[in-house]
Amino acid sequence: MNGSFYQNPTFPNATNPNNMNPTTPPGNISFQSQMPLEQSLIENILRLNKGKKVRAYVSYPDSNEWRDRIYEGRIEEAGRDHLIISDANTGVWYLIRMIYLNYVEFEEKINYNVDYSDTFD
Repeated sequence: MNGSFYQNPTFPNATNPNNMNPTTPPGNISFQSQMPLEQSLIENILRLNKGKKVRAYVSYPDSNEWRDRIYEGRIEEAGRDHLIISDANTGVWYLIRMIYLNYVEFEEKINYNVDYSDTFD
C-alpha cells in the first residue's frame, strides 16, 4: 500500500536470531561523558560550553516588534530544539527555540570536540 516509502520497524526480541541489546549502542561508540550526543553539532558545542557567558542572536521572522533580538547571559542548558540562557543581572531566564537562533557569540574561548563527527555514520 505504501510502496517503498515506509518500512515497518523491527524490534529485537527473543525470537529474533539477530537479537541486539537495545541498551548498547551499535559499533564502537564510546561516550566519555554523561552528556547525551545528538546529531546537531551546534547543540553539542553549546552543551560543552555550559556556564559560559554568551550573546545569542535570534530572529523572529513573523514578528514586527521582536524581529531581531539579542539575549545575553550564561548557558544553562541546550537541547535538540532549545537553548536556555540565564541573565544574572536581571534574574531572567530565556528559553530560546533553536529554529530562531542565528548565531552565538562567546566572551571566552569555547570548548569544541571534533570527535563528534566520527560518532554518527
